Amino acid sequence: MGDPGRPRRPLHFGPDAMEAYGGTLPDPAEAAEAAHAAAVTVVEAGRCGADPATTDRLVRLVDELGIDTLAHLWSDRPARSLPGALWRMYLLREWVQRQPVEAAREYGSGMTAAPVSHVIAGVVEPPGVDEMRQLSDRILSGVFDGDLAIALERAAAFCRVIATGRAHLEDGNVSAASAMIGTAENLEASARLWRSGHLD
Repeated sequence: MGDPGRPRRPLHFGPDAMEAYGGTLPDPAEAAEAAHAAAVTVVEAGRCGADPATTDRLVRLVDELGIDTLAHLWSDRPARSLPGALWRMYLLREWVQRQPVEAAREYGSGMTAAPVSHVIAGVVEPPGVDEMRQLSDRILSGVFDGDLAIALERAAAFCRVIATGRAHLEDGNVSAASAMIGTAENLEASARLWRSGHLD
């Protein structure tokens, strides 16, 4: 994939894209349909007999496209939808990749206070910078080479450990911890919806 050190490419509607929509931006229904179609395509690309190299490319999708591209596609979709859940998983990985020291510090603080979530997320001891990056990759790779519901639950458990760590640190951010709990709850709900065949 692309060089991780390369500047991110912002997404914008150029003349060709504008022409395709008659000179206008897509309406909300078209945007929602495009977001869902893109999410389905990404998931199916990884789950239809994908080899490890394909899985690795999909895990590193942000490295190639840039977070702005995925944000444009998925960030406005409901949290409890396939594109919304994928957005949160990719965003979680991107945060760990960009701020691994902070992630390791918060995870290390939370893992003993939230042992069940720690086990579900995937044990990393000690939770160093490299271990955190590897764990975030393994969690996201489960979307493509494992059970999607389990991958969502592992991501949710990871969020719960991070939230617990933030709450326990002396300089912890309670608001940020609460937001991470909200993310965990949405990922857990998305896992239930996927199992029932209703994650649209």
